[in-house]
Amino acid sequence: MPPTLPQGDPAPDDGALPLSAGGPTDRAFGVYLHVPFCTVRCGYCDFNTYTATELGGGASQDAYAGTALAEIALAERVLREAGVPDRPVQTVFVGGGTPTVLPTADLLRLLDGLRRTWGLADGAEVTTEANPDSVTPSSLRALADGGFTRVSFGMQSAVPHVLATLERTHDPRRIPDVVRWARDAGLAVSLDLIYGTPGESLDDWRTSVEAALATGVDHVSAYALVVEQGTRMAVQVRRGELTLPDEDDQAAKYELADDLLTQAGLHWYEVSNWARTAADACRHNLAYWRGDDWWGIGPGAHSHVGGVRWWNVKHPRAYADRLTAGLSPAAGREVLDSETTALERVMLGVRLAEGLPVDQVPPAGRAAVASLVADGLLDGPAAIRGTRADGVRESRIVLTRRGRLLADAVVRALVG
Repeated sequence: MPPTLPQGDPAPDDGALPLSAGGPTDRAFGVYLHVPFCTVRCGYCDFNTYTATELGGGASQDAYAGTALAEIALAERVLREAGVPDRPVQTVFVGGGTPTVLPTADLLRLLDGLRRTWGLADGAEVTTEANPDSVTPSSLRALADGGFTRVSFGMQSAVPHVLATLERTHDPRRIPDVVRWARDAGLAVSLDLIYGTPGESLDDWRTSVEAALATGVDHVSAYALVVEQGTRMAVQVRRGELTLPDEDDQAAKYELADDLLTQAGLHWYEVSNWARTAADACRHNLAYWRGDDWWGIGPGAHSHVGGVRWWNVKHPRAYADRLTAGLSPAAGREVLDSETTALERVMLGVRLAEGLPVDQVPPAGRAAVASLVADGLLDGPAAIRGTRADGVRESRIVLTRRGRLLADAVVRALVG
């Protein structure tokens, strides 16, 4: 069962934004486009995704591109009426679900809709997620020819028994092929990995990281498996059919990944992400972590513009019905006050290798910096005399590797 939506204030039927109560609207602007379809729903997944047998009514995959284009048109009107200055789209991220279960023509139609509505900035990053078994050389070439610049493949593991536990359907031997096809098409490539699957040994994990690196990709994401309530895997764990690894196992796998990736020339820029150069980092996700603006298109998608955050109705049928009726699909929203914005800045900024200025930490949290340095969780030289990229001296909060393993505890200490 996909997760429930957050609590918040009701959103108006016309989607109007109270930007006078929010923050500035001069940040970079991105678009997230959610495709809520998968051919098979994996047992660990709690994303807002559905298989064809779970849907009916106005939520068909065939009609989805037209429905999402209706929200793009609504977004243009809402932003214009709120007085938000026109901004070209800097980044587009098509996620899911499995976006590439849609016909390539539909994905290109959606990108063309964004191009016509706001325009794409010069050098815009346009990413789609994909399963390795949902692409072909011709489909990847068509995506690149139509304006996509990047593809993120859900590799997860190179070990068959781990993939079976995760209920992933692709053949791990296909990974080098799809990476080569994408690169031949001119696309940048990222591979997503998951560690901590029940039954995965440290050697299994080494095999997966080394297999990812053997493809020569310039970006790897590695996420610890979190078993969410309501998933099939959570039921298996509760029944004793699967046993989750302990925290020491998770930490050992993170450290192994960091060692192997760093030795191969990829460097961490966010707790769970490594890139060969700054240009290879995912700019769309960096925009989230830096607090930029984005509009989320699709059922359950979240948006943030000018200090207002909102989220759409969750089910594809309800989403389609509201747009067909000329209504905003937004289910709820919140206007972020200065205190909430400051706290979120710490929570997100701490996760980045660039860190954040000490003076952006609440006063109560600044008192904890010295002890966090002493405990080996923060980089001491950066906190004392760190400098920005432009050479200006500025004390910064930067996690050590031990701090990355305990990032949540660091955040709790810093927010007081």
